[in-house]
Amino acid sequence: MTLDIDHLRGWIGSEDHASELLTLTLLERLNATLDRGAGMTPDLPVPLLTHHCLCQPVAPTASLGTDGHPARGGFLPPVPLPRRMWAGGEIEFHAPMVAGDIITRHSVVEDVVVKEGRSGTLCFVTVRHRYSNIETDCITERQDIVYREAAAPGALAATPTQAEQGEMSKSVPMSPVLLFRYSALTFNGHRIHYDHPYVTAEEGYPGLVVHGPMQAMLLALYAEECRGTAPAIFRYRGLSPVFADTPLILHAKETETGLKLWSAAPDGPVAMEAEAEWQ
Repeated sequence: MTLDIDHLRGWIGSEDHASELLTLTLLERLNATLDRGAGMTPDLPVPLLTHHCLCQPVAPTASLGTDGHPARGGFLPPVPLPRRMWAGGEIEFHAPMVAGDIITRHSVVEDVVVKEGRSGTLCFVTVRHRYSNIETDCITERQDIVYREAAAPGALAATPTQAEQGEMSKSVPMSPVLLFRYSALTFNGHRIHYDHPYVTAEEGYPGLVVHGPMQAMLLALYAEECRGTAPAIFRYRGLSPVFADTPLILHAKETETGLKLWSAAPDGPVAMEAEAEWQ
């Protein structure tokens, strides 16, 4: 597919803002969703990557696209490719978020690039987010979004390489209910995470797709669990989709700078890889 890259690059510099109160109720629901215990008090640390549940764009249901996302052409460029996924990003943690804070997100589109890959045309959109309370920046994040063509009918995927076993690992069940609850917490209407007929018939996946942000959150929390303290920098990159109704295995191993982490289905390829660094 030929894209009008000059038109799409016209969205570079586009900005978006939103603010939200970080409530104990949201934190309790998030902890319950991740089986971290439903209880939450103001003195307990906010789980890493909770900011993905905050300050999400609000669009009327009638304005959503067929995929469940807000219609394209607002803050993000109107890329005419059907599949939209998180490709990766980098998060820096500057100051802790605290229950009761009013968190403000400021987002800017930094770049739009079109590439040709093995699966066809790819369009990468880079967005920079800054999350702040009334006193200081808490988190900055570079987010890479990839748009790609739908799979051709009857196309056979390449046989992927099985993920290696980490020095440390844990298994997390990926149920449709978990995916649905995480979608609700992040106000994410993308149908690939909860609508089985849509994701199989329209987008060609074999089942409900596990969220990239949820995998990133689980890996960041696992890094904190392995080291006993939260990292200062967390980088992540999605490599292949992973699906509901099978466990997600979190892996980690020590490196010179921190931890290398990755997620995978049992006997499956790496779904997301990540690096965590401590100061």
